[in-house]
Amino acid sequence: MSMSKSYEEMCAILEKRLKPSRYQHSLGVANTAAALARRFGMNEERARVAGLLHDCGREYETAELSHEARSRGIPIGKIESAMPLLLHAYVGAYLIYEVYGVNDAAIAQAIWRHTVGGTNMTALDKIIYFADMIEPARNYPEVEHLRALSCSASLDEMMLVALTESIIFVAQKGGLIHPDTIMARNEILLEKY
Repeated sequence: MSMSKSYEEMCAILEKRLKPSRYQHSLGVANTAAALARRFGMNEERARVAGLLHDCGREYETAELSHEARSRGIPIGKIESAMPLLLHAYVGAYLIYEVYGVNDAAIAQAIWRHTVGGTNMTALDKIIYFADMIEPARNYPEVEHLRALSCSASLDEMMLVALTESIIFVAQKGGLIHPDTIMARNEILLEKY
């Protein structure tokens, strides 16, 4: 893990670039990710930085994200074209190098995958995805159940419930379900058979 800036310096930069509520959410995800990393015997600092920066791409308005993605050579699929907000995750994975001095492919991947998941998710990918759903400011009907799982279940058990809840939520709103989310869920289920 290579970082040219301290955690405090990253916080100061991020605070200037995000809305206050988004910055507070980012701090919540950072602390939640570090706690989950501690529980699963992983690198807490890496999880804390990934959690802090997971939404750094939200510095751009949704309408700007397609341009920002294209300028970095990020492919834009049909779902991202229809729902450009998803691109904040991919743009954010580049911003950690460009703005925050983080030269760590594992952190970049966790940020890239924090919204829709993907195949072969690492433990760090799963922790950031899950921490984003349960950080203290989150308030929705299933959040307490997910928080309880974070104290007792395995990482894959937690993710299976989280991915399922995400798919149900999006489907009930009539939204597009990203194939990466379905593949991530199926991959965990297939390991059980």
